[in-house]
Amino acid sequence: MSYIVLARKYRPRNFAEMVGQDHVVQALGNALRTQRLHHAYLFTGTRGVGKTTVSRILAKSLNCQGPDGTGGITATPCGVCQACVDIDSGRFVDYTELDAASNRGVDEVQALLEQAVYKPVQGRFKVFMVDEVHMLTGHAFNAMLKTLEEPPDYLKFVLATTDPQKVPVTVLSRCLQFNLRPMAPETIRDHLAQVLGHESVSADAQSLRLLARAARGSMRDALSLTDQAIAFGGGALAEAAVRQMLGSVDRSYVFRLLEALAAGDGRTVVQTADTLRLHGLSAASTLEEMGTVLHRMAVLQSLGASASSEDAADPEAADIARLAQQLPADETQLLYSICLHGRADLGLAPDEYAALTMVLLRLLAFKPTAASSAATVAPATSQEKKTLNDPGPSAPAVPAPMPRAQPAPARAPAPAQAITPSPVIPPGHHLPVNEPDQGRRPPLAQGNDEAPASHPTTAQRLVSVPVRVAQESRLDTPAPDKPVGFVASPEGDFWYDTVQKLVQAQAINALVRELALQSQLVARDEDQWLLRVERESLNQAGNRERLSLALKEAGFAVGVAVEVGRVSDSPARRNASASAERQAAAEQLILENPMVQTWMRDFGAKIVPGSIRPV
Repeated sequence: MSYIVLARKYRPRNFAEMVGQDHVVQALGNALRTQRLHHAYLFTGTRGVGKTTVSRILAKSLNCQGPDGTGGITATPCGVCQACVDIDSGRFVDYTELDAASNRGVDEVQALLEQAVYKPVQGRFKVFMVDEVHMLTGHAFNAMLKTLEEPPDYLKFVLATTDPQKVPVTVLSRCLQFNLRPMAPETIRDHLAQVLGHESVSADAQSLRLLARAARGSMRDALSLTDQAIAFGGGALAEAAVRQMLGSVDRSYVFRLLEALAAGDGRTVVQTADTLRLHGLSAASTLEEMGTVLHRMAVLQSLGASASSEDAADPEAADIARLAQQLPADETQLLYSICLHGRADLGLAPDEYAALTMVLLRLLAFKPTAASSAATVAPATSQEKKTLNDPGPSAPAVPAPMPRAQPAPARAPAPAQAITPSPVIPPGHHLPVNEPDQGRRPPLAQGNDEAPASHPTTAQRLVSVPVRVAQESRLDTPAPDKPVGFVASPEGDFWYDTVQKLVQAQAINALVRELALQSQLVARDEDQWLLRVERESLNQAGNRERLSLALKEAGFAVGVAVEVGRVSDSPARRNASASAERQAAAEQLILENPMVQTWMRDFGAKIVPGSIRPV
């Protein structure tokens, strides 16, 4: 007799044998017991969670005749009557399974629906099961809509799919939908232990945990991997053999990496990564295992040991608890995020182990260094505080106070051009303090000759402290009312002509046009042009791509790179300068007009500011 794989041999025969789908079993069982049967069912879920199995059990429940041939609709099919045996063996006349992945056209669906007009031959109900129903074409869905909405009393539809979003809403509205959930690793592990017990195959607990995690919620995948592990291990399951078969990384390497990251030991991190390369262990599996361990560490840090879903028999629980105490909670979250996103970088690098090393070093690069920062800042802070409180004997004498000035009438603020930056005074030097003007000093209370404590006196001294100076001062920024000029650059004329042509042809608009007008062409080569803008908001990837596409349509097959910096020559500045020159010429023309000069001289006429516009 040929060997039957575990996934087929241990397929559930009734609802009592179903594992991990209690919500579906309860709903269908109650419906069968109360005879509240729908005409169409839709089972959704990932691969290997029991969609086809539930369909066959439902067909047996509807057509079961009982051991004595007098049974009816039941939630517990007997499994020994002719209908149950034939459905299990796949030769029941009134139960039809259609694979929509290979029979997705309208002709196949019409051939199936033609059988709907005939009553059951052997059973109580005809059951049409359409697997992977989302693969049907649009015409095939439309062909079955009417029959699906109002089938004969003896016909039941059962649809199964792994992607319900591709099923039309017109089909979804005609079915009762049940979502079969992925199974928890603990549920899969317990079921595997039961199956291996029936098969008389020895297995340790850790090998079952590895298989349950590798199945990713699919019981069929777990049984298939178990078949493979039995063959790989020569009839027994051991942790080392299962780990080698799965290609998973030994958790000892993961614990070593996390301990090195917690201690900031970059040398150990690189050496461990080289060891993984020598043993041929998967880089993606390493990051996956690190993410799993970090997840359990975060749960322990947030909720404590009592909230962990892992049992106490897990030999890795003690190591994970120890690491959870060594690593702060914020660093755990940071490491988990970097491991999660680092898996996407492995396929982009020419060497996945080099990418793994970079991801691990990134964990160190972004590791918070609060202790070292505090050690560095503390001496400076204490020194500054000491300088503020006690200038020391080497401090220069305090300059004499300036003579008190009489109250003066308010003056207009100085123009922006007259503002000059204050001289930089080194830390520790005393600054002279001028007394406030007499007109602004608050009156003294009667009978009190002392000044309020809130106003400094000449005896009080201020000491300069270090100030962080911006890289680029704004003091040389022209006043708003002054026309903005430009400084001609070697590429300015070419870029201005190019942008003007693009604007006139309406090839660019909105933010792309603004990027072109506000930018300065810094350099260009055969395949790339470098632009410079002053506003970071214009440096967006979408704007650069659309500007590059417009340049290609204009005959310049180049890419566009943008940097942020000071701009001295841009199309917008040239346009503003030309507009300012036209405005100045128009005003000069009016002022030189003899009639205007006569009115201004004889009648005191004045030109209203802003009333002159160049034509």
